[in-house]
Parts: sequence; structure tokens; C-alpha cells
Amino acid sequence: MKGTRVAWALVMAGSAVSAAGAVGAEAPLTAAPASPAAAVAPRIAVEPTVFDFGRVLQHKTVQKEFTIRNHGGAELVIERVSTTCGCTAALPASKVVKPGGSTPLRVSLETRGASGKLTRSVLVRSNDPARPSLELKVEATVVEGGPN
Repeated sequence: MKGTRVAWALVMAGSAVSAAGAVGAEAPLTAAPASPAAAVAPRIAVEPTVFDFGRVLQHKTVQKEFTIRNHGGAELVIERVSTTCGCTAALPASKVVKPGGSTPLRVSLETRGASGKLTRSVLVRSNDPARPSLELKVEATVVEGGPN
């Protein structure tokens, strides 16, 4: 009986070693980046991607500060920021973001004579090879009021 327990323990230990060896052998393949360039490329992220100002009076200007982050290993260059309408403006504090760094992006929305739900987009173009353009949105529900 004692010999059977020892043999069973050796079988189980061998299974654990071979299973651990198989996992260890695969780990470098799944942990490696797709390419060496991907490991050092910039990687853009914006927080938040959508912001709702809620109820806003006509003929008012509202502002929101978004945060552009670089989660990559190289400098992120903000090449261009554009908006879908002349009533929306966006300006990054810096055009270059160091790896691990961030910069504010100030977005303003003029309600003018609009009425009802208003949605505008801001497009940020950068040197991130995986995501060269990133869209964020500002929204508001414009209600009558304010100077004419």
C-alpha cells in the first residue's frame, strides 16, 4: 500500500511539472508584443470620450477639459485637432506628450440659437500607429433663454 502511495505521488508530481513546463513554455509567446515597434510606439487615450453638459441656455458657451494620455513607450505627437462645427473649439495644452504623461484638451461649445439635443465631435489626429484618429463627443440639451 505504501508503495502505491509513493508511485501515485510521483505520477502526480510529474503531471504538475509537465503542466508547469507547458505553461512556462507558452508564456513568453503570449506575453511578447506583436512587434518590437509596437512596444515603443505611442498609444493615445482620452478621458472621458463623451461628456454631456446637460441642460444649457441658448447663447451660452460651456467648457470641458478632457485629458489626453500617452500609454505608449514613445512620444505622442498631436498632429491635428478638428471639430464638426464652428460652434465647437478644442485646444490641447501641448502637442507632444511624453510616455506615461498627459496633457489637457480644452473643449468649448457655443449653444448659439440652437434648441434641443446638440451633439458635436472633436477629432484628435496623432502619430499613434494603432489609432491615428480618436473621436470624442460633447453633448448638451439647449433650452430657450439667454440674450438674443
